[in-house]
Amino acid sequence: MQISPSILSADFARLADEAAAVPNADWLHVDVMDNHFVPNLTLGLPIVESLLRATATPIDCHLMIEDPDRWAPAYAEAGAHSVTIHAEAAKAPVRTLRTLRSLGARAGFALNPATAIDPYEGLLGEIDMLLLMTVEPGFGGQRFLDMVLPKIRRARELIRRHGGEIWLQVDGGVAADTIERCAEAGADVFVAGSAVYGASDPRAAIDHLRHLAESTPSTAGAI
Repeated sequence: MQISPSILSADFARLADEAAAVPNADWLHVDVMDNHFVPNLTLGLPIVESLLRATATPIDCHLMIEDPDRWAPAYAEAGAHSVTIHAEAAKAPVRTLRTLRSLGARAGFALNPATAIDPYEGLLGEIDMLLLMTVEPGFGGQRFLDMVLPKIRRARELIRRHGGEIWLQVDGGVAADTIERCAEAGADVFVAGSAVYGASDPRAAIDHLRHLAESTPSTAGAI
């Protein structure tokens, strides 16, 4: 069970300090938004490059942008340890995912809440992580969508059928009152923004979230 705090909820003026505040994080989740694919504009490659120099924590870049086939490789080249592109935006996903891997990054593939998982089963061999959005992408602090829980269970079933070592990440509204439902459904990587950076002690918040996830048995795929 891995916790990936989202710096979307951090203080952008103090990103190095905010990264240092969560030394027990498995990843730092960086939401890159272009105000086209989603109705919000956040940060881009220059900030990611600066953050990579400021922390030893692996960087997990989530690209909510148009034309990720063009832009995603640059994040891997910069040193991002994981780069995720969206199914709804990628026009050549196989080529892009293979390029990310060839550049040394983990290749992630994201689906919005209304996007079905089954049509993409054939791509499981090309990815290292499947990201299921549990809110509509674009803004932090949204309420978790329980409607995605059956899709998490279905994704875990497909991953088990495939047999590869694919992480299943959830992003959006993950907090102390929702992480157990996600873990029970089969998720094993959890993006948490305001639940971490909105806490008085971000480090303790991560420990608490990890404990909740680890103490919840997954029943996904159980007969």
